[in-house]
Amino acid sequence: MPTGTTGDTPQVLLAHHLKQLKLPTVLREYDKVARECARDGVDHPRYLLRLVELELIDRERRMVERRIKAARFPAVKSFDTFDFTAIPGLNKMLVLELARCEFVLRRENVIALGNSGTGKTHVALALGLAACQKGFTVTFTTAASLVHQLMEARDERRLLKLQRDLQAVKLLIVDELGYIPLSPTGAELLFEVFSQRYERGSTIVTSNLPFEDWTSVLGSERLTGALLDRLTHHVHILTMNGDSYRLKQSSGRRRSSNPEQAAEPIRATSETVDPETGEISAS
Repeated sequence: MPTGTTGDTPQVLLAHHLKQLKLPTVLREYDKVARECARDGVDHPRYLLRLVELELIDRERRMVERRIKAARFPAVKSFDTFDFTAIPGLNKMLVLELARCEFVLRRENVIALGNSGTGKTHVALALGLAACQKGFTVTFTTAASLVHQLMEARDERRLLKLQRDLQAVKLLIVDELGYIPLSPTGAELLFEVFSQRYERGSTIVTSNLPFEDWTSVLGSERLTGALLDRLTHHVHILTMNGDSYRLKQSSGRRRSSNPEQAAEPIRATSETVDPETGEISAS
């Protein structure tokens, strides 16, 4: 029997039981919803239905928040704030299709290639956020950070656990592959991660280098070929070359903050010739 005394009021016992059942939204809302239902003449089953729906909605919100926190995004970004017009070469329809996250269910990969500042990380973060909202576990990391974690785990004899954790996540996002050359050991450890996830989970990779230049990062044509073979077997490629999106934003902010510098007046000049020396001087 539930614990309690005959002197306890129903409200106290109800609060206790709802806490034990881990129904915080019902505990918070039951009195207000009861008054609303009494006012509107709603029967008891519909009253309970409203409470349960509120609990389910709030529980899903908390679960999404936990998945976002566990993903360790450097920032939370969505496609609502992405300017597709700044990268005209990007296939917008494909990106929005990917945002439905069916590629995660199919265990397919996404590779975003393009020069620096074109929004590759933004797209990766937005896809990661969409996956969290769809109920998938996500992990975000840069290539350099991931290699550092792998080498540190190897030295501390916990590499197998880290590899199992990386293999289990539904969507792994590896950002900035190509910015820093990897050591032979680091490249091999990174290859193992991609190999272990092959056809078991989805991976998003962003890189500032075309595929033919990945050897300069991984240091081995053999390793690069094997890695690309696995990554590109079931893949969606996003081409994101163009002018730097961040640079244009920064230039726009400078112009708006200093209009005199943005519209510097053109000064007229005239030239004269010294009849004795033949030198030209401006005035």
